[in-house]
Amino acid sequence: MPNTPAAKKYLRTSTGRRLQNRQQRSTLRGKIKGFRTLLSGGPSREDADKQFGLVVKALDQAAAKNLIHANAAARSKSRLAALKKRAVADQ
Repeated sequence: MPNTPAAKKYLRTSTGRRLQNRQQRSTLRGKIKGFRTLLSGGPSREDADKQFGLVVKALDQAAAKNLIHANAAARSKSRLAALKKRAVADQ
């Protein structure tokens, strides 16, 4: 337990930030999962490109806010792009 007033305030702020970060990471994971689900259904190239752009934007924003590491965002984008390429090429 924090003893000083500053430590008590830090506990309050860090708890709020932790909850906000968890919610934002959950939203990001949901967008990625939605894109993967879309690809498994055999989408058109236009639909896949549009959704991919939204997911890439979300990953870049998360990396900019240090929600995830920049290299993790780049790795996810690369893997999703390869997945999209395979899914669209099958049609």
